[in-house]
Amino acid sequence: MSAHSDLVPLQPGDRAPNLVLDAITQEGKIALDDFRGQKPVLVGLFRGLHCAFCRRHIAAQARLDPELREKGVESLTVVNTPIERARLYFRYHPMPNLLAASDPERASHRAFGLPNLEFTQDETNWPYKVSMAAAKDMRVDMPGELPAPMDPFAASEFLDKKDHYELTEADEQMMATGHGQLVGQFLLDRQGIVRWSFTEVPEGGRYMFGAPNPQELMSAVYQVAQ
Repeated sequence: MSAHSDLVPLQPGDRAPNLVLDAITQEGKIALDDFRGQKPVLVGLFRGLHCAFCRRHIAAQARLDPELREKGVESLTVVNTPIERARLYFRYHPMPNLLAASDPERASHRAFGLPNLEFTQDETNWPYKVSMAAAKDMRVDMPGELPAPMDPFAASEFLDKKDHYELTEADEQMMATGHGQLVGQFLLDRQGIVRWSFTEVPEGGRYMFGAPNPQELMSAVYQVAQ
């Protein structure tokens, strides 16, 4: 499987591609071009709902929705979870006003330049490959959620239990190909130009499983909303 070792995340000033995806929280399709010329949009590209960290980032983005909309900024959450599975999840975990789309193929992640990290025996070439040892050496620190900083695999297992999240066959299929998909959030202005971004890519994985600083995000939102 190719690791797309040429992918580099879109930067402020880059034009975002158009995406057309199946809507989860409404009928039909959602296209990024629907917003172009109309309003700015915050695009959150997450791993599937099988990822305990992403479930939390999605909820955090949903909590910002009212504040974003107040500034005239739309918010779109993209998950690489098949549509039926995603609809079921959001039916049981409703997030008011959440606009979400399903992208099991992760085409939008590639289009925005987010690599799919390949786990290897002993080779690390960040952000395209990481050895299992290096991955296990990472520490996820989530005070209030985890009892102590843990490696990503232990943290994920702990949070799944805490959430009573049971992996389905659909989840396992997504994990088989996209377990290492790096994620990010991109704020696009009315013209579809990236004005701000936060991704897991920089600095050798220092931002893995992290979330953007809400003040930083809102100050960028304030700029594009002018």
